[in-house]
Amino acid sequence: MNFEFNDDQRMLRDQARRFLLDKSPPAVVRETLETDQAYDKDLWRQFGEMGWLGAAIPEVYGGSGLGHLELCVIAEELGRALAPTPFASSIYLGAEALMTAGSEEQKQSYLPDIATGAAIWCLALSEGPRPATEKNITTSVSDGKLSGEKLPVADGDIADRAIVVAKDGAADGALAGLYIVDLNGAGVERTTVDSVDPTRSQARLVFRDAPAEKLGDEGWPLLERIQDRAAVLMAFEQVGGAEVAMEMAKEYAMGRYAFGRPIAGYQAIKHRLADMYIQTELARSNCYYGAWALSTDAAELAVAAATARVSATEAYHFASKENIQIHGGMGFTWEFNCHLYYRRSRNLALALGSQRRWKDRLIRALERRNAA
Repeated sequence: MNFEFNDDQRMLRDQARRFLLDKSPPAVVRETLETDQAYDKDLWRQFGEMGWLGAAIPEVYGGSGLGHLELCVIAEELGRALAPTPFASSIYLGAEALMTAGSEEQKQSYLPDIATGAAIWCLALSEGPRPATEKNITTSVSDGKLSGEKLPVADGDIADRAIVVAKDGAADGALAGLYIVDLNGAGVERTTVDSVDPTRSQARLVFRDAPAEKLGDEGWPLLERIQDRAAVLMAFEQVGGAEVAMEMAKEYAMGRYAFGRPIAGYQAIKHRLADMYIQTELARSNCYYGAWALSTDAAELAVAAATARVSATEAYHFASKENIQIHGGMGFTWEFNCHLYYRRSRNLALALGSQRRWKDRLIRALERRNAA
């Protein structure tokens, strides 16, 4: 069995890495962080021109039809570069939701614009600090009109459309469903909110009788399937970031001298670097398992996605944190790039729900598999 990407996929990885080193260096990330610019529009346009946005979208819907393995390769390189774009919201969630549950009319209508970058999508699920569950969702839909508030919504301030999780009616016990809402249309108010990583903006969305279009018929189970698919792709992005944080720490440790020798030669630093490597490679292995399950639509996707998500989140947090520690007193300063990766690790750790929630999902998925 082959556990590695093929030659074409490795070529795509190399091309993506070279492109992002040129077009999305730390200076570009910092410009987005230090200004009011929500994302790099020129970079986003180039993603569309190169076919990255439509990598997993079939050609019949305007995509490049490469496949999910290729999308995983691109995701890892985006994580390495910290690319300041709404790729995760629009592609991991928006496009995957439409391909998973959209009607033929919806796919024909919406996917071509996603593939070119003409339209940005997002997922509106959370309603504040408490974990979102099917029972505590308060946003509701009645007669095709959606009302409620969502906070935080990743890229909600720049998106054109949102997939909103809302109850079908305001009555207690009403089931949650997924609805498409035009964020530029009537009945929508949005405000940018502060977050730990401004290169991935967050927003508060308020809906007042906003026209809503139903997406799929399965409600909450559909949302979890979409999140499973997004979790695999996001895990690759996390592994890419973890690897760069590890490389930064190693490079600094080998060049920083104390008492006449590189600090990389001291046992305490060696152990930290070794632990970073172990966690990153373990996460990568789990990501490959997830990539296989995603690309084949395997029955094990729920287990594979949760495993990849949990391990990649832990690896990225550990690597970004230890990178700061190895850099010592300068590691937390604005001038060094360590904080850029720490910010992104914290952002992605909550982007699809907390680590505790994904551990619970992994346990439930294992229980279902073992009971079958």
